Amino acid sequence: MATTIKPAPWWEQLLPVAVMLLAVIILWYGAACGMNASGAIERVLDPTGNPWTWQDLVSVTLNMERPILPAPHQIALDFWSSLVDWPVDSPRNLLYHVAVTGQTTLVGFVMGTLLGLVLSILIVHSRTLDRALLPWIVASQTVPVLAIAPIVLVILGSLGLEGLLPKAVIAMYLCFFPVTVAMVQGLRSPQVIETEMMHTYAANRWQTLWLLRMPAALPFLFPALRVGIAAGLVGAMVAELPTGATAGLGARLLTGSYYGNTLAIWSALVMSALLGLVLTTFVAGLERVSLRHRR
Repeated sequence: MATTIKPAPWWEQLLPVAVMLLAVIILWYGAACGMNASGAIERVLDPTGNPWTWQDLVSVTLNMERPILPAPHQIALDFWSSLVDWPVDSPRNLLYHVAVTGQTTLVGFVMGTLLGLVLSILIVHSRTLDRALLPWIVASQTVPVLAIAPIVLVILGSLGLEGLLPKAVIAMYLCFFPVTVAMVQGLRSPQVIETEMMHTYAANRWQTLWLLRMPAALPFLFPALRVGIAAGLVGAMVAELPTGATAGLGARLLTGSYYGNTLAIWSALVMSALLGLVLTTFVAGLERVSLRHRR
């Protein structure tokens, strides 16, 4: 008689995550106290000689206006304040910057996905292009995006291309690689007996691609898309740095570093992480729908 294993209750599944999160928060508070102590001692020490306690020191280190390492509650308060205390179209509102960076990411993601699909199809159907293109595609990712971004922006700017498109090209540069590599593997995944059956049905190369290779490559495509859209978000934020942009999460990070506003920097980092989570969740939802229809 077969026995079925019951899944663990939801609270048992969340317990390890909660324990790790609590440990990270405790370590974070300890690190904030240690890193901010040098600047807080000058504020705690009273020149009149009045006594002070370690509680005073901890209170000051965790509530400094410009801390070296903000405490979690300071980041949460600044994050919430940026969302509710300013209108959505204000540069002080993080949602304003999310809209700019998200638009660049999505445009670059679409461009990178299309480029990756085209390159993978060419590589699979041409042995010459396989030998000529694939090594250069791999080598392209050895160039740091921080180094190539200013060059691409200057070249496109000299051609009169400004605004969204140059930043989307940087995002595309990081998106196309995982899609290309995964799709080359996916398009080559059908077995010999399957390709021979298509030849038996007198299917031409494009019919074989559409009816056999593309469906077989879907399980390879969507994990690459999740990686690609996350990489595209990084590329979009990096592209905002050398342009001196006033909008976007990358510009928000740059402004915070200029003025030493570490709270704004950390709030932008949290928002970028949430944006990346939303984008990858969206791609994961598309994956479920597509693979369910495929089955």
